Amino acid sequence: MRPLDEPEMTQVLEKLHKFVGSNLKHVLERPSHEGPDGKGGYVFRLHKQRCYYVSDALVRRATNVGRDKLFGLGTCLGKFTKSGKFRLTVTCLDLIAAHAKHKIWLKPSAEMSFLYGNHVLKSGLGRITDNTQQYQGVVIYSMSDVPLGFGVAAKSTQDCRKLDPNDIVALHQADLGEYLRMEDEL
Repeated sequence: MRPLDEPEMTQVLEKLHKFVGSNLKHVLERPSHEGPDGKGGYVFRLHKQRCYYVSDALVRRATNVGRDKLFGLGTCLGKFTKSGKFRLTVTCLDLIAAHAKHKIWLKPSAEMSFLYGNHVLKSGLGRITDNTQQYQGVVIYSMSDVPLGFGVAAKSTQDCRKLDPNDIVALHQADLGEYLRMEDEL
């Protein structure tokens, strides 16, 4: 387990910024109430090509565990591919959903389709936040405000009003159904 180097940190922050925007400041400066003094913050650590968001106090305690014995630590944000690119995983959904700027709510009839890994269609769109730009990162919610996953807006908010019911509104990236579909990897 080691701190991220400069190019890795840049990739992680750019990917997070795509979803949380200016709220990235709140993610980086979030206080941690763990540890003996009750003070500290959160840091990014790399272990086995996976990036973790973990409290500083927990990192200090984990130094007693050998690298070969350590499976994971904190919240897994994503992993670095073999080509060196960073990919967010569904395990970071709670963090992204808490600070998301752009959101899409699905009708109940479209929730299962999204959870099976399909894109969001206009016919399943319940609501969308105003001023969502095309290719902006969005968090997908159910109508009862339960985060289901995240993706990329295929169309802007203004373009969504003019679409046919079978046109794609948001491109799927990750959903809660991945916990079952990729049980061995997560």
